[in-house]
Amino acid sequence: MEWFDGRLLLQTQRHQPTDVRPLVKAFPGVRSIYWKRLDQRDKESPTWLWGETVEEPFTVLENGVTYEISFTSGYSQGIFLDQRDNRLAIKERLAQTEPGSQRVLNLFAYTCAFSVAAAAGGGIATSVDLSPTYLDWGKRNLQLNGMDPAGHYFVKGDAFDWLQAFAKKGRKWQGVILDPPTFSRGQVKKVFRVEEDYAELVKLATQVLEPGGWMLCCANTRKVSSFEMEEQVRSGVAQARRRLNKFQSASMPADFTGDAYLKSFWLDVA
Repeated sequence: MEWFDGRLLLQTQRHQPTDVRPLVKAFPGVRSIYWKRLDQRDKESPTWLWGETVEEPFTVLENGVTYEISFTSGYSQGIFLDQRDNRLAIKERLAQTEPGSQRVLNLFAYTCAFSVAAAAGGGIATSVDLSPTYLDWGKRNLQLNGMDPAGHYFVKGDAFDWLQAFAKKGRKWQGVILDPPTFSRGQVKKVFRVEEDYAELVKLATQVLEPGGWMLCCANTRKVSSFEMEEQVRSGVAQARRRLNKFQSASMPADFTGDAYLKSFWLDVA
């Protein structure tokens, strides 16, 4: 379950709950309870169960950063709470540098939550996503935090396509964020499967990373072990003929006590 400022979102793979009274008692201050079926084949918006109906977007505050949330926009609500610690780490990392000195490339940006965290730390973000709707959402997230979207970059299109184009043009960033879907279809990489193609993605991303730059490599998958993901990440850097200065895995937030499905690795690359 996920908590959005008094709105409780239940998520199960099977039948929706029939009695939410124990939850109302267990969570003082709950205003609404919604339920979402975890089904990658049938992605629907959450279903109302109890309390206020949430028909309009609303905002939440996470580690000093405001984000827009929607329960009516489809399968995803605008932010992935399991990435909370990684967003904070990016914000804090960039806050230690000169404002405007860190250019960050956020691939598969969705609503640009990582980009907003980078901007909150003083970075300049380039967000790449196939959906102009989500990129516009990202611009609103910046505005909610008093930041001008015109000071950042938004690129519509396939991440593999743009990585190749950036490399040909000699474009480079001090930081790169990879958080791709487990499975996707694109224009250049016709089919992407995280268990087979992550190393290639890391290789392409490393080619646009400045020497001494950093990278955050994430994957939301139960099919692939942390060890297997680490092997793919290391292989991708090696294929780009670059050397790792530092490699560190990151744990999920402490309140995510189930399976460690989210794999996260921080890299410093020579």
